[in-house]
Amino acid sequence: MKELNIGANLIKNRRRRGITQEELAEYMGVSKASVSKWETGATYPDITLLPRLATFFNISIDDLIGYEPQMTKEDIRRLYRQLCRDFSEKPFEEVIEHCREITKKYFACAPLLFQIGSLYVNHCMLAGSPEKISLIMEEALELFIRVREESRDVALQTQAMNMEAFCLIQLGRSDEVLSLLSTHEMPMMSPEPLLASAFQMKGNLTEAKRTLQVGMYQTVLSLLSLLLPYMGLCGDDNTSFEESRRRILAVAEIFDLKTLHPGTLLSVYIYIAQEFTKRGNEEQALAMLDSYADLVLSDIYPLKLHGDSYFNLLDDWLEDNLALGSDLPRDESVVRKSMITSVSDNPVFAPLVNNTRFQNIIRRLRNGAEDTI
Repeated sequence: MKELNIGANLIKNRRRRGITQEELAEYMGVSKASVSKWETGATYPDITLLPRLATFFNISIDDLIGYEPQMTKEDIRRLYRQLCRDFSEKPFEEVIEHCREITKKYFACAPLLFQIGSLYVNHCMLAGSPEKISLIMEEALELFIRVREESRDVALQTQAMNMEAFCLIQLGRSDEVLSLLSTHEMPMMSPEPLLASAFQMKGNLTEAKRTLQVGMYQTVLSLLSLLLPYMGLCGDDNTSFEESRRRILAVAEIFDLKTLHPGTLLSVYIYIAQEFTKRGNEEQALAMLDSYADLVLSDIYPLKLHGDSYFNLLDDWLEDNLALGSDLPRDESVVRKSMITSVSDNPVFAPLVNNTRFQNIIRRLRNGAEDTI
């Protein structure tokens, strides 16, 4: 991240011009001591002098003062990782205040604002009370709205719009979600096949394969994000419910999500267990929670996004194209805690709390996490 650096820039440009402090002072109508203080950072030039200084060196005022309203992709990634660690180690309010200070400083940097909003969404549960969680979600919402309205990056605008809708759903503002998304045109065709064909025509088979792998990977995750809520909407239609469940688990098995994306499979197990509990089918719910615990306690750590033996060209793409690279949006210690609370503190599972098998599942999760949290 860059700070104001007038002193170093004055020295650099003065030496480039081959002039002394006295000569610069004479041109600016100030003392040599004033120029010396500017260059050492003891004081800053008066704001009215900045245009004249910039003109003298034939540079912009931003170049003169070293101000950079944008952060690089690498800076954002490093900052996000550090803030994730801070959320896992420091008081929540202290980290939130730090995030707010960063937001004010780089309010023109849309990619950073998007990631700060994502940080809020992924860590708001640490705020404590439902009221505080809602306030953090409101802050995230405002950031996503700004990104959607101000960014010139169409892909980032779309991501921000989707996160805006997510926040609105969490806040119970369904009418605004419908207004936001109802006029949004859905793509009729994925671009990956065309891109792969272009790479193939140029003889670049590796990039052609990578492009299709990326498309398949994203489509599998997107398909599951559609199938799960559809299953939940089936209500008393047992046939549709069971068929949806079968297809969800079949997709997970065919694409080996235990290896490829265990985080998504954990969400699948929790979602299905919740639906079985709502339907009063405790045995099936507990079977899903047993599978959930088995996966949590298996060798899936450290948690990173990655390919596998089939998606063997995915790793470089994840690192180069995702804002956070292969990192997850939360620190692993926070994720491990949430793996327990997703079961132990989940109100949907209240009917199971006195069940010995359910209690054993909670015990297994807690015992397995003792050495890692």
